[in-house]
Amino acid sequence: MARRAFVVVLDAVGAGALPDTVDYGDPVDSDTLVHVAEAVGGLRLPVLGALGLGNVRTVAGVVPSADPALHGRLAPQGPGKESTTGHWELMGVVTPAPLPAYPDGFPADLLSRLDAVAGGCGFCCNAPYSGTDVIRDFGEHHLASGELILYTSADSVLQLAAHHAVLPEEELRALCGRIRREVMVGPDAVGRVIARPFAGAPGAFERTEGRKDFAVRPPGRSYLEELSERGVPVHAVGKTHDLFAGVGFTDRHAGASNARGLEQTGRLVDELDHGLVFTNLIETDQRYGHRKDTEGFADALGLIDAAVGRWLPRLGPDDLLVLTADHGLDPLAPHTDHTREHVPLLARFAGAGGRRHDGAFADVGASVLAWLTDQDAPELPGRSFLRAGAPPLPG
Repeated sequence: MARRAFVVVLDAVGAGALPDTVDYGDPVDSDTLVHVAEAVGGLRLPVLGALGLGNVRTVAGVVPSADPALHGRLAPQGPGKESTTGHWELMGVVTPAPLPAYPDGFPADLLSRLDAVAGGCGFCCNAPYSGTDVIRDFGEHHLASGELILYTSADSVLQLAAHHAVLPEEELRALCGRIRREVMVGPDAVGRVIARPFAGAPGAFERTEGRKDFAVRPPGRSYLEELSERGVPVHAVGKTHDLFAGVGFTDRHAGASNARGLEQTGRLVDELDHGLVFTNLIETDQRYGHRKDTEGFADALGLIDAAVGRWLPRLGPDDLLVLTADHGLDPLAPHTDHTREHVPLLARFAGAGGRRHDGAFADVGASVLAWLTDQDAPELPGRSFLRAGAPPLPG
């Protein structure tokens, strides 16, 4: 079967609170997509609207489609509200327990082990912080002292920021790789250790595109492995490769910005003969969501909408296109962290018939496997939405 599948994750584009949202410290009415649309006076997304985005939720500016693709909402089966677990679940890996987090900063014993690996340079900050605010507030001290900027969030993550004049990007990445392998292991195995290089002068610091995520290995088998072991090419665009520690991928393509991710995905639409392309579009999360920049968020969605509009005429009857997300990041939340939400599902393929499908994140991986191999993996979670009458997620 010479079929292709394109799964594109619109990072942080949540679609309504989950029943346990309040357990994560999030508002009971969390709804990223709806609240961004309201904040900007309505979204202008003609392509996503035609595919059925306005049929998924009532979104200001997005009219329900009279002829939608398959559409609905997906819910996680495991704990968490972060990129790592969200992407894992899309490909059938449900973590059995929450990944370790450090909402009060890293404890003294862990700091000591981190400093030993870092060569005794010391750290500043060591608290939950916005990635842009942390270099603004600690960047000048970092330049003067040589201490690395260590910070975290409500997610399971350790982040190290360094100016290229203090620690060049390649050295920062190498250090974060060592921390992943030697320190953040066992009970301290956070979902990601992230290198965050930046440049510029005080008052004008800017993060570069040299970010690198070092993820913990997924705790179970994924649909990516099912595909690659059956000889199906599996391409990563953006950070999807890093989030799975490379497990299950056969090829990777740069996508540190939305522009690059969209360009690479479009190139693969034109060039790929067979296989899966798994893309993350990061800026609705990293650049706009955490800063509560709803105008920037909306503009980013508009650029994605235009790119999808360019792809659609180049997709044929043997192609599956899935647009979804990994978690929410509601601008009305009283914090700048992710929010525990459903995610939207839009799936264009021959035979979709405009059906609604509400199910589990893992339904994406199950459907991709079925589309590309005409087979399933009964031991993995998820139910293919390719066939009418696919059962909904229990509960």
